[in-house]
Amino acid sequence: MLLVRDAATLPEDLTGASVALGNFDGVHLGHQSVIGRARSFAEAGGLKLLLVTFEPHPRALFTADAEPFRLTPMRIKLELFEALGAAATLCLRFDRDLASMSADQFIDDLLVGALRARHVVVGHDFCFGTKRSGNAAHLIARGPGAGFTVEAVEAQVAPDGEPYSSTRIRDYLRAGEPERAGYLLGRPFRVEGHVQHGDKRGRLLGFPTANLTLDGYLVPRKGVYAVSVTIAGKSYGGVANLGLRPTIGTDDVRLETHIFDFDGDIYGAQIAVDLLHFIRAEQKFDGLDALKAQIAADSAEARRLL
Repeated sequence: MLLVRDAATLPEDLTGASVALGNFDGVHLGHQSVIGRARSFAEAGGLKLLLVTFEPHPRALFTADAEPFRLTPMRIKLELFEALGAAATLCLRFDRDLASMSADQFIDDLLVGALRARHVVVGHDFCFGTKRSGNAAHLIARGPGAGFTVEAVEAQVAPDGEPYSSTRIRDYLRAGEPERAGYLLGRPFRVEGHVQHGDKRGRLLGFPTANLTLDGYLVPRKGVYAVSVTIAGKSYGGVANLGLRPTIGTDDVRLETHIFDFDGDIYGAQIAVDLLHFIRAEQKFDGLDALKAQIAADSAEARRLL
């Protein structure tokens, strides 16, 4: 899949595409319905599927001091877009210039001028243009005269009736309910990154860990989780502590994962950790011996859950 950063550089063979337009943070099952509708139109008409999204997330521009909230950093979004059949992703830089564009300018300059879009699919609640002045209804009204058709996908719900929603997913993660978050995502919540050097205390306790920072990610409930770890395409079970390590004391949130039945050197390697089950809240122990005993108990519980 091709990644394009500037609409002016979009290759000619990607113009006239079926376009799925949105922020798509989480690429949850509701987002996948939007993308799926654009893919169906593309397949029926012999067109390319083009995804158009924004980085950074608009919320980061307007509330720069807010705590991290992202469900899917760009790397994971692109992997998911490709798996969903996108020929290319146009990632627009969301800055003050883009935010100040009127809704009609966005349509005329981008969708018509740069993309020459044939079909545009958005979620029912998608807004664009300065002060969120454009919406699905505005696109539908402008589309025929601008040369493209428009489809607004209604809110999608899970089989049990709960709406697919990034906000709901964030709430479940903050509450320590990764199973429910994964149900709405359509996959487990994942943290990816390069393994960082730590203080080696886990190894001294008999439970070496692979440490990741959570830069930019939403921080789920702090505590201990049963996890799945992917290293070079192979999956392992594990137990992870997400938090500040109160027994030892740190001021940065880390995800420290003890990987079961693994003894390789992976410092600097890219790994992915999926949060599957919450075991217990983070707590402070009276010394390292008590901590070691609890890690052993947590590991046994994680193995049972996995």
